[in-house]
Amino acid sequence: QLQLVESGGDLVQPGGSLRLTCAASGFSLDDYAIGWFRQAPGKERERVSCISSTSIGITYSDSVKGRFTVSRDNAKNTVYLRMNSLKPEDSAVYYCAASSTLPSYDRGEYVCPDRYDIWGQGTQVTVSS
Repeated sequence: QLQLVESGGDLVQPGGSLRLTCAASGFSLDDYAIGWFRQAPGKERERVSCISSTSIGITYSDSVKGRFTVSRDNAKNTVYLRMNSLKPEDSAVYYCAASSTLPSYDRGEYVCPDRYDIWGQGTQVTVSS
């Protein structure tokens, strides 16, 4: 079965750090871009970051830029999201998703895919003192 499984979510104090892991099974991530999303209760799902299949293209939302870092290790079939300087408003369920669409760029900057083929079940991140 084609699956993505997130892990690494935890309770952390404001200003703390976490690293989320997105592990693929049943398929190779070599051919997929990966997006990170989050959703808090009562709020719409929002995109946090995305990374192209080769890591050449990386994009962050303004809310996490400078604090979060996405990376991937295709040999391990794994994608990571390092989160630093966490704020209470970062609290949410975090999801990773894989997209097989071709990459696109706008004025030299990577544009995240609009369509994702495979979604994980999410991992809870809670930022609170």
